[in-house]
Order: sequence, then C-alpha cells, then structure tokens
Amino acid sequence: MRGWYCSTAAGGLEKNLTLRSDLPVPALPTSRNAAHVLIQSLSVSLNPADYKVPEIPAPIRTALLRLPATPGMDFCGRIVSLTPAAQAPPHSLSVGDIVFGRLDPQQHGTLAEYFPAPAVNCTKLPSDLIGKLTPDQLTCLGVAGLTSYQAIAPHVEAGKGEKVFINGGAGGCGTMAIQIAKALGCHVTVSCSPAKEALCKRLGADEVIDYTQGKLVEELKKKGKVFSLVVDNAMVPKELYKAADEFLIPGKSFVQVGGTFSREAVGLTMGRLFWPRLLGGGRNPFEMFMIRNGREDAEQLARWVVEGKLEVVIEEVFEFEKVREAFEKLKSGRCYGKLVVRVGK
Repeated sequence: MRGWYCSTAAGGLEKNLTLRSDLPVPALPTSRNAAHVLIQSLSVSLNPADYKVPEIPAPIRTALLRLPATPGMDFCGRIVSLTPAAQAPPHSLSVGDIVFGRLDPQQHGTLAEYFPAPAVNCTKLPSDLIGKLTPDQLTCLGVAGLTSYQAIAPHVEAGKGEKVFINGGAGGCGTMAIQIAKALGCHVTVSCSPAKEALCKRLGADEVIDYTQGKLVEELKKKGKVFSLVVDNAMVPKELYKAADEFLIPGKSFVQVGGTFSREAVGLTMGRLFWPRLLGGGRNPFEMFMIRNGREDAEQLARWVVEGKLEVVIEEVFEFEKVREAFEKLKSGRCYGKLVVRVGK
C-alpha cells in the first residue's frame, strides 16, 4: 500500500516524510478479545499533535510513539476487515461501514491507504445521515470536534445563556468551539486577530477581542466575574489563568486545551495545576483537558452538521501527494479552521 512514512522527525516532521508505495498492509490482532478494524482511509484531518508528538525528544517521545511510523490521528474511512469482537455488541461493526473518529498516536497512522483502529475509536455513520455528510466533514469531527464538545458541554447548562470565553477562536478547535457553545445556548466571547474577526462572528461569536493589541486580560477584567467557563486554546498570555480570578465566576472552570511540549509550556501547565492559591495561584478549578472516545458525542456533532448548527470550516484540501505541503502550512500558525488530506475515493 501507499503511505507516508518517517524514521525521524529531526529538523521537522515535514522534512523527513517519504511517500512509499511498498508498505505492508497492517495486520489485525489475533487475540479473541481484540475488537479492531482495518480501515481504507478516505479523508484525514491534520492536527498539531500529528507533528508535535514525533518531534518530542526521543527519551520522552517513545512513551507516546515509536518511530518509524506513519502520522495521522483523525480519519473517515471504510471498514475492509475486522475481528469477531468488533462485529459483536457493543460495537456491531461490519465490512463496508463508513466510520469516523480519532486515534491516539500509533505506528500505523491514518495517512496511509489502510490503517488499523480499535473499534472503540470508530463511530459508524448513522443510517439516516448517510449521503448527508462528506468524508472531509466527518474527519474534522475527530480531535477538534470531540475536544471542543467535551471541553464545553460538561461545564455549562444547555439553554441557560451562560457566558463562555474561548481563547483562540479561529483555529480548528476554536471554530468548532464557538458553534458548539452557541448550539448549547451560550453567549460566546472569543479572542482572535482582526483578520479572523469576520469569520468568528459569522460562526456565532457574540463578542470578539483583538489579542494583537496586548490588552486581552485588561479587556476581560473590565467585564467583571461574568464567565461560566474559559477554554484556553492558545496558552497565551501566560497570566490568563491567574487573571481569570477577576472575570471567571468563582467555582467555575478554566479548561486548557492543547499546548506544546516545550519546557516553558510544560512548566506553565504544571504551575497552573499545582501552584497553591496561598502563594498566588489561581482560585478557580483548572482542568488540563484529556480527550476521550465518545460515540454519542461524535453522533451529536454529525447531527449538528446536518442540521446546520455546526459548520465544518475547512481552509484547504490537499491531495495525498501533498502531505508535506499540508504540514508546512499547519506549522505556519496562520491557519483558520481545518486542513484536510484526501487519501482515497
């Protein structure tokens, strides 16, 4: 099969990727209890973690991913084979099913013609939605969609008009988060650059703050303690969590999404988690977001797309041969929405 392959990420993943045509099709586990499927890849949505994990220094990275490997976590594809356990409840999957979802980093990633996946990571497209969504839309509901939904939904009461602040509203997670918060009946304030203001407002943002002026914290403090939730997609400015004492309702959560694996970013996260209030730490609950599989969550996102409540914002679609260029654009930091790679037909 054809697939993108790297044995090192030194100097940048995109510089080390090779498109090979001689890769063996991965085998499924033979254990009787293993519920796995082999998927023919159709569309793949890129995420920052696709390059950040391989680029972590080796001693730390090997706990998450061993090279050589094929990158890619998000997917929409067709099941071509599966283990007996994947056919049985609660999975009830079959050859030919169109499925979408996300993987944890693994050796056989989604940027190949075929890849294996645990059945629990796969959401079968409900029969009443077949023909109403494209693979390009479905693949974007993996990491970005589930992250945004799970970062917001547990912390707000639907239909109550609670105020949510989303730091970083124009990226893959941000564009999803704005719409998900609006679908849940929230009042949404976001930060973005002036160039992305129109996009954020079109997606439903009620208020937009220009972070490029360096006055984000000052503008938020002026509003008082009115927010029921802060979702931090950007991790800048560094003082945002502590400053939230003055604009987040006491007892309400500050959720940090993503970030880098740099020493500074890890130090900032650890400080937010463990710095005691008596020594100047933040007063509100801090959550380092960890994504989880959730078929009901994924189905809800798909239904919102069909109902017109959730627009999947795709900035550019790349053909399979252009994966290096897609990663270069992703790493530029100037993307809005999602970048998609089309693998199969």
